[in-house]
Amino acid sequence: MDAESLRAFLLSLPDVCETMQWGDNLVYWVGDKAIGGKMFALVSLTPDRGVMSFAAGPERFAELVEMEGVFPAPYFARAHWVAVERWNTLPAAELREWLRHARNLVYEKLPKRTRAVLAMAPAEKKRLIAGKRKKPKAAKNKK
Repeated sequence: MDAESLRAFLLSLPDVCETMQWGDNLVYWVGDKAIGGKMFALVSLTPDRGVMSFAAGPERFAELVEMEGVFPAPYFARAHWVAVERWNTLPAAELREWLRHARNLVYEKLPKRTRAVLAMAPAEKKRLIAGKRKKPKAAKNKK
């Protein structure tokens, strides 16, 4: 597996969005962050500390870090994230299963209001997200 095939897989999962953050990292979210989505995976395009990281959850974290080439993710280990050293560390099918688990784990922890938005019809959801992104700063600061 590589960054491009992983990207195609992650974007095929329900309600997954992608952003570029922290320099050269592709960050994958369950739900758009404008509506309260949460990240569940990160791919580094210039891997110096692993090629990717993802949410493992407390019950699976210990199992994963015992595997060769998998280690606690820098900055995210306290949230039970793991990092993968190389693209061939885990077989592609196994990695896809771990990423499905990560997405589902994060989805289950989303607030009810965010899950309600994700359950909307695609056109309605798109309008709502676009509206949240276009608010002028003055309107955001007034409460």
